Amino acid sequence: MEDFSQWFHNILEEAEIIDSRYPIKGMSVWLPKGFKIRKYVLRELERLMDEDHDEVLFPLLIPEAELAKEGIHVKGFEEEVYWVTHGGMKELNEKLAIRPTSETAIYPMFALWIRSHIDLPIKIYQTVNTMRYETKHTRPLIRVREITTFTESHTIHERYDEAKGQVNEGIAIYKQLFDSLAIPYLIHDRPSWDKFPGADYTFAFDTLMKDCKTLQVATVHNLGDTFAKTFDIKYETADGDHKYPYQTCYGLSDRVIASLIAIHGDEKGLVLPPLVAPTQITIIPIIFKDKGDEVLTKANEIKNSLEEAGLRVNIDDRNIRPGKKYYDWELNGIPLRIDLGPRDLENNRMIITRRDTLTKEECSLNEDLVSTLNSYLSKINDDLKEKAWNFMNEHILEINDLDKIKDTVSSGNIGLIKWCGDDDCGKEIEEKTNLDILGVQSQTNGTCINCGKETKYIVSIAKTY
Repeated sequence: MEDFSQWFHNILEEAEIIDSRYPIKGMSVWLPKGFKIRKYVLRELERLMDEDHDEVLFPLLIPEAELAKEGIHVKGFEEEVYWVTHGGMKELNEKLAIRPTSETAIYPMFALWIRSHIDLPIKIYQTVNTMRYETKHTRPLIRVREITTFTESHTIHERYDEAKGQVNEGIAIYKQLFDSLAIPYLIHDRPSWDKFPGADYTFAFDTLMKDCKTLQVATVHNLGDTFAKTFDIKYETADGDHKYPYQTCYGLSDRVIASLIAIHGDEKGLVLPPLVAPTQITIIPIIFKDKGDEVLTKANEIKNSLEEAGLRVNIDDRNIRPGKKYYDWELNGIPLRIDLGPRDLENNRMIITRRDTLTKEECSLNEDLVSTLNSYLSKINDDLKEKAWNFMNEHILEINDLDKIKDTVSSGNIGLIKWCGDDDCGKEIEEKTNLDILGVQSQTNGTCINCGKETKYIVSIAKTY
């Protein structure tokens, strides 16, 4: 794709995902088609979260005093906070922050809720809007000032090993989500200078876009007892002692939707995984003067049987040329198209076209259509997943020469390099290459590509959004 940035901007507009003309920079309006994609992504995420978490909803506004309690955390967001200073015409006694993230909103309530070890663990999540005054160049769904789909989880535990286990559970949940969306990912242990403010450590999911820049699509953090101490969250143990609990948080945002649009789309438009496609199957009746009623009757019969099985189906019976219908079907990324005309009825068949490959196959009308079409949809998801993973893996290269890092990555790759783990050395690598170390990818014996010290770390380095 020659100009990915322009393609991405165009597809959001032409496929009616969002409207970026809202008169505040970095904020957009979700349009019906885009909002349905968002709805089905959230539906899958909520299905996974609800297995072991409870959904809640906290207020948007955070008192300045609460936000200021965690200095390290605030330092990470201080240049991005929107402030409410007036209620109507009256100046407030205390400024109120518009939620940049919710730790400082939720944790004062944890301090009220938790008294004993029997109150633990607590595992909650919410899907909310967050506001961050992004000073860099904004980009719809990727770098915005209002995150409209921020699903964040917060958990609290008696022991540190339980918090570590919860980090692994959060990672497992996100792996299931991204696999269902056919989004490939690398999981990185972020370097200390890029971890979540206040966290002991951070794991991040990064995916590779078609311009070969990486996009962070989810993060999972072990907060240790940092926030518990700050907000005086204590519990009474079974022995009668009072201790600070341990916490985790993890979240993802609109970027998940940006990545599934960008990774799977092509020059013709969207290519949507069936799970989140607003319409999974479109039936196009080919109507001539004779037998038109028969074709429509059969099309409706097929539609009704598929909808009864839970599939999302429409009949495109608009009075326009078939070519325009095909164009719209391709632009909107509907996974399957069924063509049905008088000749097809005579031959007891229909023609199925896959959006991802644009290949056509005949299917007998005597078949179990629900089973057949579900099989097609499952195969589409598997093939999209394989194609996306292959693309990413083809662009991951080992680099053993510091002087070659910049050119190798700039030509469209993620680099794997050996790094000693020293922060100053890592920052020096980033400064020399003008790239970002994503974090530890794996371990091996060797020497650091920059300082020459012995190391066991292999880290990814890339261009990032």
